[in-house]
Amino acid sequence: MPPAAPGFTPKTLAFLRALKRNNRREWFHERRAEYDQHVHAPMMAIVDQLALDFPQVAPEFVATPKVSMFRPWRDTRFSANKAPLKTNVAAVFPHRALGRMQGAGLYFEVSTESVWIGGGLYSPDSAMLHAVRTHIVEHHRTFAKLVGASKFKTLLGTMQGTTAARMPRGFDAAHPAADVLRHKQFLAAREEAPAFAARPDFYRQLLAAFEAMAPFVGFLNQPIVEMRRTMER
Repeated sequence: MPPAAPGFTPKTLAFLRALKRNNRREWFHERRAEYDQHVHAPMMAIVDQLALDFPQVAPEFVATPKVSMFRPWRDTRFSANKAPLKTNVAAVFPHRALGRMQGAGLYFEVSTESVWIGGGLYSPDSAMLHAVRTHIVEHHRTFAKLVGASKFKTLLGTMQGTTAARMPRGFDAAHPAADVLRHKQFLAAREEAPAFAARPDFYRQLLAAFEAMAPFVGFLNQPIVEMRRTMER
C-alpha cells in the first residue's frame, strides 16, 4: 500500500482558530508543541512531497522548507496591528532562476477564512510589468491557449488581478489581447473553504492546481528571466 499523502487535519484548523482568538506570544509559546505537530510538521511534509513531484508537474519551481516556508511571526515594525503571530500557514514556490519573492511564483495558504491556492505575478515593478506586457503582445496566441486550456479553466477559472483604467502607454488599444494588457497583476487561483485543507485528497487537489497553473506562471517568467540575464551580463 502506498504511503498516505501529506496533509492537514481538523486539529490544524482548530489551532489556527484558537490562535486567532489568542494572538499573544505567551499563549503561543505554551502551545508550541501543538503548533509544531499540527501546523508546522504537516506543512513541511507537504513541501517535501512537492519537491519530489515538481520535477514532473512544475519543473521550473523550487520547493524546499528553507525557501518555501514562512516563519509564524509577523513583522510588526511598520504596522498598526501589533498582533505578533500570523493566523495562517503558507508556503511559496519561486522560479529557480529568480529566487524567493522574485518574478512569478506558486503559493498556497490555509487560514481560518479560506484555503487559497494560487500563482502568478502579484506586485511587479514597472520594468517587470512592461516586459510581461510586451511578451504578451508578441505571444498573445500562446497566452490565450494557456489560459483557455481545459484544465486551467476547470480548476482555476479565469485569470484574475487588478487592472488599469486605461490602456498602458505604448500599447495598442486595438490589440487582440488589449483586455489582458490592462492588467497590473496576472493571477490564477483556486479558493475553497477552510475544511478543504483537512480533506484526504487535499494534496492531490493542491498538486493538480499547481500543475494546471505552472505553464501560465512559466510564461510570465520568461521575459523576467531574460531581463535578469541581460542585467547580469
